[in-house]
Amino acid sequence: MKTIKARSFTKDLQYYKFCSYGFLKNLRLFEPFLILFLLENGISFLQIGILYSIREITRNILEIPAGVIADSLGRKRTMVFSFSFYIFSFVGFYFSQGFPFFIVAMILYAVGDAFRTGTHKAMIFDYLKLKGWENQKVWYYGHTRSWSQLGSAVSALLAAFVVIFTQSYRLVFIFSTIPYILDLILISTYPKELNGNVARFEKGRVWATFKKVLLDFVFSFKDVKVLKALANLSFFTGYYRAIKDFLQPILKTFALGLPVFLLMKDKQREAIVIGSVYFFIYLLTSFAARNSGRFSVKFKSLKPPLNYTIILGFVAGILSGVFFESGLVVLSIVFFIAIYLIENLRKPIGISYVTETINRKDILATVLSAESQAHSIVAAIVAPLIGLLADQFGLAYAIIIASSGLLLLSPVYLLKIGKGK
Repeated sequence: MKTIKARSFTKDLQYYKFCSYGFLKNLRLFEPFLILFLLENGISFLQIGILYSIREITRNILEIPAGVIADSLGRKRTMVFSFSFYIFSFVGFYFSQGFPFFIVAMILYAVGDAFRTGTHKAMIFDYLKLKGWENQKVWYYGHTRSWSQLGSAVSALLAAFVVIFTQSYRLVFIFSTIPYILDLILISTYPKELNGNVARFEKGRVWATFKKVLLDFVFSFKDVKVLKALANLSFFTGYYRAIKDFLQPILKTFALGLPVFLLMKDKQREAIVIGSVYFFIYLLTSFAARNSGRFSVKFKSLKPPLNYTIILGFVAGILSGVFFESGLVVLSIVFFIAIYLIENLRKPIGISYVTETINRKDILATVLSAESQAHSIVAAIVAPLIGLLADQFGLAYAIIIASSGLLLLSPVYLLKIGKGK
């Protein structure tokens, strides 16, 4: 199924609420410095990979129950629950001093992720259905996602200022709680029509709803086309989630090698470079997400762009590792940035394609949560692998090996392109 060539939705109040949600949600000031913060606290690359794996496994375990709860008990209530756990997590990271404490903070973060991912996308797609804009999924979701990336860009600059003036990575976690409190309030103003089919808090009715949605979910995934669509989207998103923060040590190497800001302390120089580069990255990814619809209509169906971009993404990872090992740090950063761009260009296309392959539209939260569960599995495997390889052979070889391995698995995730639509 092909999307139409022009945007035909209205930017009403709810559109701006969706965009504001994404903007605030991505004001995670700690993200550009998370790995550097962990390394500073004596955490090894392998332990970092394990923390990321714990995050993904926890999300994996809770993803389907979270989707069922969202579809059964109300999506707004589920989202409020999610953001409360995020806030507890940020506070936990601020006070954590050792690996076991970081595990607890990461689990809290994963719980918040599990109850958010898929639920809000389902609210967006339900809204499009109510408005009769279902054929605008790529365009609309691309626009809202672009605001998320803009939030990340602003977040990078704010985080840089915090680190420059406080010379502390730890404080960025406390500042991250502010936009999440605002987002929690914003979600409470969403119209009740987006709450989904809500069952009362009666044990019998809730259990009946749970069984119905779960059976529909299992039935839908008997379709090979659905499984292939999920694999295509999940392999790259999982890879992206596992590898994206490893850009930070590369940027640190670049920052400390620059013959500028020599009167500043190392952490301040790192903050300037990392904040500036991440700001630039997220401006580009915002542009990529906004134009994913325009990119998709250049093809006869959504399958070719999904296939081409996933191959290019893994090749970009290989080249980034090769150039980092060769000492060409700038080129390494350029190709690493390409991974960010490709993820945000293909994500709206992939989400749209996945929603088109399911037979039942009333279990969107469950199916989209399953997509997140699938890429969590990939990330849970790739993250500790990168960490282990980085400790043994260096970060460059870790990136090269992980990217090459996923590229070799292309028969698993490439979509079959026929002569028809």
